[in-house]
Amino acid sequence: MTGYGKAEAVLETGKLTIEIKTLNGKNSDANIKTQLLPKDKELEVRQMISESLVRGTIDFFMTWEPGSGAAKQVNPDLVKEYFNQMKEIRNNLTSYRAANFGDQARMDNELLTSIMRFPDVMDNSRQDVVTEDNWPVVEGAIKKALQAVNDYRSKEGEALYADVTSRVKGIMDLEDEVEKLEPERIETVKERLLKNLSEIGQKVDPSRFEQELIFYLEKLDINEEKVRLRQHCRYFLDTIDSEPYPGKKLGFIIQEMGREINTTGSKANHAGIQKLVVQMKDELEKVREQSMNIL
Repeated sequence: MTGYGKAEAVLETGKLTIEIKTLNGKNSDANIKTQLLPKDKELEVRQMISESLVRGTIDFFMTWEPGSGAAKQVNPDLVKEYFNQMKEIRNNLTSYRAANFGDQARMDNELLTSIMRFPDVMDNSRQDVVTEDNWPVVEGAIKKALQAVNDYRSKEGEALYADVTSRVKGIMDLEDEVEKLEPERIETVKERLLKNLSEIGQKVDPSRFEQELIFYLEKLDINEEKVRLRQHCRYFLDTIDSEPYPGKKLGFIIQEMGREINTTGSKANHAGIQKLVVQMKDELEKVREQSMNIL
């Protein structure tokens, strides 16, 4: 299920912002997208995420905003890399090199001064933002962000619940319409058989015809499919109301519902019932798509 949560941890040296984003997924797949979290805390955070969010594709972010009094550190490797690249570009400009050949030291100083103005040269992330001393504060912020994700999911889940349950009830209503067409279907089959026999000039023994018709209709009987489909629909509604995390089980129930609807369609032999079967398939497909958002 999609979700988003955000929380902040105010530390002595600045402010740490934690963001968590989730997308649909069959399993719990947590991606820690930050270098601010110490390696020895990563497993603990993953466990917190898995226990709280259960499943989904989960992205975990941390951003750091240093306070006004926080000391900044120069990133010497980055300065050196910038300096060598820009010096090489400068030296490749033949006209510039010829005009300034005698003042190499001054040019290097100017180049270094320019590089020091680059925003990423002053590296705040080189500090140990998260430490053992402030970990309880950071941990509390992570839990708040996780709770915010679950609150977001709960609000979305209310609308999701109303949608899927109404569609499943709609499938049951369509099944009632199928049942109303059953007598008409039998008459239609009977009339079609009589018409075909009449066209070929075949005389019919009424009693034998009734026996054959009963045998033929038994092959087209959809009573078992109707009963099982209703049972699956009721099981779906009971499961979504009673299970804490019904998502996977609902997926299996949807498969069984689809099987009964497909069999009904293959046996229908009636245009009106076929139309109702198409509507049931359409509703079930929407339920299937939405069920991917259910934990």
